[in-house]
Amino acid sequence: MSDHEHYMIIALEEARTAMGEGEVPVGAIVVREDRVIGRAHNQRQQLHDPTAHAEMVAITQAAESLGSWRLDGSTLYVTLEPCPMCAGAILLARIPTVVYGAADPKAGAVHSLFRLLDDPRLNHQCLVVSDVLAEPCGRILSEFFQEQRRLGKK
Repeated sequence: MSDHEHYMIIALEEARTAMGEGEVPVGAIVVREDRVIGRAHNQRQQLHDPTAHAEMVAITQAAESLGSWRLDGSTLYVTLEPCPMCAGAILLARIPTVVYGAADPKAGAVHSLFRLLDDPRLNHQCLVVSDVLAEPCGRILSEFFQEQRRLGKK
């Protein structure tokens, strides 16, 4: 098992926690020097906060852990391709490496719809590794939304 797969499994644990709380099952962790310094899952429903995406919460935790908004030297692992808001936060936090699982054809801002993390017009770019454990990362989302449809929820 590669390091990327090892850390993505931890992010998937967070996604499962989100699912258990009725949240869209996305998990994220921030790793620096082989230590998890931020770990979160989607919390939009429970916090009534549209910005409480897994990446945003994990980035905030990591910044608090380091006592700095600059997360250079860190790697963000997330089960779903980041959206434009999260991609913006990744760039602002100066995270050099992003590893994601499943692509997001409806809101992905890394490869699917936009390419924010490697746009040369911006003052920071990220190394991106995609499709790490993409099948289980995508499956948990599919299962969640199938259940939501079965229950008649939006």
